[in-house]
Amino acid sequence: MKNHNKIVAIQGDSIKKINPKTDTTLLLALEAQRRGYKIYYYETKNLSYSNYIVYAFAREVKFNKSKKKFYIFKKSKLLNLSKANFILMRQNPPFNIDYITATYLLDRVSKKTKVINNPTAVRNMPEKLCSIDFLNLMPPTLFTKSFEEIKKFKNKHKKIVIKPTHGFGGKNIIFINRSLVEKKIIKFIKKHHQVMVQKFLPQIKYGDKRVFIIGGDIKGAIRRVPKKNSIISNLAQGGKATATSLTRNETKVAKIVAKKLKKNNIIFAGIDMISNYLTGDINITSPTGLANFKDLTGKDLSINFWDYLERKF
Repeated sequence: MKNHNKIVAIQGDSIKKINPKTDTTLLLALEAQRRGYKIYYYETKNLSYSNYIVYAFAREVKFNKSKKKFYIFKKSKLLNLSKANFILMRQNPPFNIDYITATYLLDRVSKKTKVINNPTAVRNMPEKLCSIDFLNLMPPTLFTKSFEEIKKFKNKHKKIVIKPTHGFGGKNIIFINRSLVEKKIIKFIKKHHQVMVQKFLPQIKYGDKRVFIIGGDIKGAIRRVPKKNSIISNLAQGGKATATSLTRNETKVAKIVAKKLKKNNIIFAGIDMISNYLTGDINITSPTGLANFKDLTGKDLSINFWDYLERKF
């Protein structure tokens, strides 16, 4: 460790948005706190760069999950982020210009300070687009802004799913099994700028699997089952988490992805699979699900996360 004041800085959304029951950031923070780190919390709007130093106007925070108010703010300070041992990028997508700007600023923090995940890697691997490297492990997939291309794809695969390329959390996903309504699709593309289209996998009714990867190793998975008459398994959209294990094929696919992520300096990721296929959602900006995994299995992967970081850095 580089200084006596062990510091973890967390870049997140408003702390008020944290759901103490299910939030992965809180789990990671509690374990860091248990290990004697001071936690400083800030949002992207609090970042500044001056005289070759990246600062964040940050608030020291003490977390306590068992209390009704699970956090207490202590003092605020202008924190030189190079003084932190670790910085966790934990704000949710959308992966927009604000997100990209924050990655450029965090690139300028001292090399001795470990940012998780690596900001250059996060910027170069937008979650759905980085699945382009794994098309052979996925259902047929198209990235486009063209209605004509979608029409051709639909004619070939009959049932399709369209989602915003930079969407997140299972929002704005449309399932099409009847004829395409051109006006509707063009409006959708205009709103979301760029879309990902996939052949529909009917096995989604049994759920998808969220696989957790830490330091290039597969650490476990949960199954997320959509509610009745839905194809959306995301927990934020009403999906239900259940315990699960990976099949031999799923493990094989997950290992291929994990190896590539490790090579690209991605320490913590969540990948989603439906019936042996990678769905193309490779969560590296702010992976979630660790609290659900802990509730279902009793295993706290935040311990593995910090064990890995403290061993490696």
